[in-house]
Amino acid sequence: MSHYFTDNRNLEENRKEIPFRFLGVYYTFITDNGVFSKSEVDFGTWVLLKTICKENLGTRMLDLGCGYGVVGVVCKKQFPELDILSVDVNPRAVELAKLNAEKNQVQINVDESDCYSNVTGTFTSIVTNPPIRAGKQVIYKMFEEAFDFLDVNGVLWIVIRKQQGAPSAKKKIEEIFGNCEIVEKEKGYYILKAIKNN
Repeated sequence: MSHYFTDNRNLEENRKEIPFRFLGVYYTFITDNGVFSKSEVDFGTWVLLKTICKENLGTRMLDLGCGYGVVGVVCKKQFPELDILSVDVNPRAVELAKLNAEKNQVQINVDESDCYSNVTGTFTSIVTNPPIRAGKQVIYKMFEEAFDFLDVNGVLWIVIRKQQGAPSAKKKIEEIFGNCEIVEKEKGYYILKAIKNN
């Protein structure tokens, strides 16, 4: 089976448009076979957005594992001054994220990158809805390397379901950052926040 976090360009195309309303703004996203949550914006992403859009995301944000671009597009609409880089390992997701930025009339940078392999510079915030099915080794590497790509006082934001390992993810992030708090819990989804203090 071809997962959404792999290069699946050979999958048959089946593009469709899905609507999304957030904080009174209407968005339309183009999705396709082989991308995460293709029929609707998933609940975890919605809880993540609801949480981070109340926060100060600083000046430069990395949307890690961006899928078809929901987090980057919505954050840019909410924070027009924020410089956003959205990356994904899946070329189809990257293509859709570029289309969706254009469709929703926002300027974000979108690149193909296996985690941080194609990422340069540091960020005031890194936001991710990690690909749980890729396994702990992959997502823990995402957490570990996030530390090096954050500015001092930069923040890592993660959404993860309790039953998919939120408690152990929290413990792992605490080992890396020295801190990790649960800032939101909704229907089994946890929003975790870690600050790079030094």
